[in-house]
Amino acid sequence: MKGMILTYRRGKNTQDTNQVLVKVEGVENREQAEKMVGKALVWKTPGDREIKGKITAVHGAKGVLRAKFDRNLPGQSFKTTVEVA
Repeated sequence: MKGMILTYRRGKNTQDTNQVLVKVEGVENREQAEKMVGKALVWKTPGDREIKGKITAVHGAKGVLRAKFDRNLPGQSFKTTVEVA
């Protein structure tokens, strides 16, 4: 299953670069998104390295998920695909 990285998790004055918001294909509401919590994610860098993460929570009512990665993600990861295991 594939998803797209939208942006960092952030507040008014802070941003967490190892936490991102992810939109997964086929997940359109909160009920479907709650079933995805706990699943693993893998983002592949342009140099074919893998950064692994995990879906931690639902963000809002439209099926967006919050994910935490082992390492900080670069800004180039926005609008790229991520693999959901």
